[in-house]
Amino acid sequence: MVQTALDLLNSALAGWQTLWRWLFWLGLLSGVGLLWLRIFRRPAYERLLPRLRESLAPLGTWGGAGLAVLLSFSVLGVLGQVVLHRVSAGDQTSASRNADPDAAPTTQASPTVTYLTESTYTRSLTLPPALLRRVQLEGVQVLSPYLTDPSSDNILRLRDRFTRSGQDVVFTREATLRSQMPLRLDRSRMNLNLDFVSPMQGARRSYYNASFSGQYAFTNPLKTPITARFVFPLPQGSGTLSDFRVIVNGQELTAAQLIDGSGWEGRLAAGQTANVEVAYRHQGARGWSYLLGTRREPIRDFALNIKTNGVPKFQRYSLYPTRTARTLGGTNLSWELKNVITAQDVSLSFTTASLRETLAKMYTFAPIALLLAALFGVVWTRWTGLRATPLGVVLATLSVLAGTALGGVLMSYLPAYLAGPLGALVAAVLALRCLGVRYWPPVLIATFLPLCFLLVGHAGLVLALTLLLLLAALIWKRPAGASPESAPPESVPPHVERWHLAARE
Repeated sequence: MVQTALDLLNSALAGWQTLWRWLFWLGLLSGVGLLWLRIFRRPAYERLLPRLRESLAPLGTWGGAGLAVLLSFSVLGVLGQVVLHRVSAGDQTSASRNADPDAAPTTQASPTVTYLTESTYTRSLTLPPALLRRVQLEGVQVLSPYLTDPSSDNILRLRDRFTRSGQDVVFTREATLRSQMPLRLDRSRMNLNLDFVSPMQGARRSYYNASFSGQYAFTNPLKTPITARFVFPLPQGSGTLSDFRVIVNGQELTAAQLIDGSGWEGRLAAGQTANVEVAYRHQGARGWSYLLGTRREPIRDFALNIKTNGVPKFQRYSLYPTRTARTLGGTNLSWELKNVITAQDVSLSFTTASLRETLAKMYTFAPIALLLAALFGVVWTRWTGLRATPLGVVLATLSVLAGTALGGVLMSYLPAYLAGPLGALVAAVLALRCLGVRYWPPVLIATFLPLCFLLVGHAGLVLALTLLLLLAALIWKRPAGASPESAPPESVPPHVERWHLAARE
């Protein structure tokens, strides 16, 4: 990384060759002109030299300070490229020291509830003598195109009979099949918590830690006992599920008691109600959906509550929440449906950001923030009557560069939300030491303003609040001419003046 930084710095300074060339020729011609005056026009040289010293000395020192600020723009660009190069190299490697979750949009389908029934069906075929001879030679499989496949999973019993009717033979097959009849859910209560982890917290890209819990209730509508089956589809795109559990009527089921890992089958007495609880945790990104449109039946009682610290958006034509509440910690969304039939689903979408994109925005804005700090510093100096020195400006600029470089290096060891503010804090302390505490507004702009992009989704708000703060500082800070310090000194009592004279002696 050090060699990469040096190569990028050389490339950036190479773009300043034209300026260096003009400065060199300007200095050379000025020196030749002064030498010619000293040799051939000595009196004019002696009269001009004090004036040049008096006028060019401030111009030269402030010109050097301005040149240092201009050069710092290129250096900040180089620092940003170095940090982005490191992040890109880490993204392209096949191994990483940090966790990199395989997060994707999650789709959770609503469960299905059925009960098992047995139905007997009879099928009769009249076999002519020719076909009967084929059956005798090849077996009953000759009739398979006309009959149900006996190997089907839902066939419980199969009975074949042959009876004669004149010259023909009547083949009769009785098949007892097991079928599933749908049951309606009496109540569905779901709670979902989406806790987003942003690049500011050390993630390479935004993802969320999801915690889902659902309570479902259904009742046997018949006057006879039934065998009920509850099937909970596992979420798609969820990756690894943790803390997965299914509880039926207060009893947690083991893996051996579950059907296909997430279903339940049991007996229900007439009118008995079953209460099922399902819960799990997983990681996802970009979106979350709950499918309702596939159930073309009335939804009797449905409630879904989602709590998230992200900024949700809703897919087009999806179900909009019936209640929305925003808090300091995020957003609470609620869907409460009763006796409805819908073809829509609950579908949320979230804005994502990667660490590389966030750092690119931050380091792209860093030179702009330094330029704004320089311009605001000029206004602040004239407005408040302060006096800044060229050396102080140069040292403060170097402090900003050093703090930015420190923050970029620390990102190899700490999350971005710790490394960036730590480097900015070091830069601010050094810059205030060089310029003075009263120069806090331009120092704040140069050091901490680029960090607003670490607050993914809230950078615009932070920028607006910072500009309002600086404007308020200008409004409440009176100009130097109206400040109490510039007012004429009040008369001092004689005894106080004598005391000061004695103290000085």
